[in-house]
Amino acid sequence: MLYQIYETQRSFMEPFADFAQAASKMYSNPLSPFGQNPFAQRVSAGYDLMYRLGKDYEKPEFGIRTVNVEGTEVAIHERVEIDKPFCELRRFKRFTDDPATLTRLKGQPAVLIVAPLSGHYATLLRDTVRTMLKDHKVYITDWKNARTVPLSDGEFHLDDYVNYVQEFIRHLQGIYGNCHVISVCQPTVPVLAAVSLMASRKELTPLSMTMMGGPIDARKSPTAVNNLAMNKSHSWFENNVIFRVPSNFPGAGRRVYPGFLQHTGFVAMNPDKHLKSHYDYFKDLIKGDDTSTEAHRKFYDEYNAVLDMDADYYLETIQIVFQEFALVNGTWDVKGVDGKLERVRPQDITTTAHFTVEGELDDISGSGQTEAAHGLCSGVPKARQKHLEVKGAGHYGIFSGRRWREIVYPQVKAFILAHNEPVKQAQPARPTAQKPAAPAKKAPTRRATARQ
Repeated sequence: MLYQIYETQRSFMEPFADFAQAASKMYSNPLSPFGQNPFAQRVSAGYDLMYRLGKDYEKPEFGIRTVNVEGTEVAIHERVEIDKPFCELRRFKRFTDDPATLTRLKGQPAVLIVAPLSGHYATLLRDTVRTMLKDHKVYITDWKNARTVPLSDGEFHLDDYVNYVQEFIRHLQGIYGNCHVISVCQPTVPVLAAVSLMASRKELTPLSMTMMGGPIDARKSPTAVNNLAMNKSHSWFENNVIFRVPSNFPGAGRRVYPGFLQHTGFVAMNPDKHLKSHYDYFKDLIKGDDTSTEAHRKFYDEYNAVLDMDADYYLETIQIVFQEFALVNGTWDVKGVDGKLERVRPQDITTTAHFTVEGELDDISGSGQTEAAHGLCSGVPKARQKHLEVKGAGHYGIFSGRRWREIVYPQVKAFILAHNEPVKQAQPARPTAQKPAAPAKKAPTRRATARQ
């Protein structure tokens, strides 16, 4: 019922938001009679703020048209590589007419960025993608709004998330021989599970795995987000935050954790900060500070655009990651696409290098939560493990903004390049054959054994 009430209220407010937008433009136009009023700028700013507080925020575009690769402007073509019911694997293909640049692009590593499915769209990682495109072939998981997925497409569980990641990794391996994986925030857990399951089956695993600001072990330095998930029962979440999608959406009847409730929670974490930000925006409009006002709009166009999460996926994440701590306790069983249960064993990973990144001031995933992955991946040599704590960075600072571009990215780039050669996968022992040993053969060169 709450979802229906919200949608009714949103529909009711829509004409008022449209009126506020028109009034703002009318008072800001110096050729308009209303624009001659000495208080016109203040009135226009007030209407503009009213419009932005009342408008509906749709999914933003990535909007990456070009990137600069060592002084050459390279065109970007964004396309969907794989279309799943709840996710699109999106590729950012680079094009150039410069032969030297083209040769350089072809030899660069392929990277799968696994975006969080935790309220915001994958476009939240726009800066991550744009920066990575300078030196890598980039793919990203673009999760769909659950309210747009018809009930006929079935349910979506945390196990399905893990299976999606495995499918996407295999897809890149089929094209490039192998790839690197970067997970930001929530997906650090299912990505680690996906790679662990591949390792346990003796499948080829990614060359490297970079995990940034994720709740691998949410017991360490718990934040307000962790405490809410840990201190409320499973039934509390099911009874208080799960609702059915109204009839005016393709996913009508689907049980979801609505985006508007998630957004309310985001704002409630730092209400004073958001209030000050909007007041500063109002003052900047009056002053005519176009740079600051545009920065505010870009941030909140992204921040206010939220998606619904399928109820099964959300509730299972709460239970497995934040209440049972099944990954770190070694009790997590994942159902594969064949319906069989498999135990998640990170210790079976031996050839995938891994790099963990944390922000010193992260209020989403506390200190030590991501670093805990190193203790779980005991089969990976210490020389192929790395950890970075970014001083002065919050949660968003480790994958977006100046600290990401100047501190984190150079180290991520270097780590990927340092581990861009395949490591020989350990093979299970075989029984000794009862026959004379064959003459020793010359070992193949590294070039011959490396996957292209």
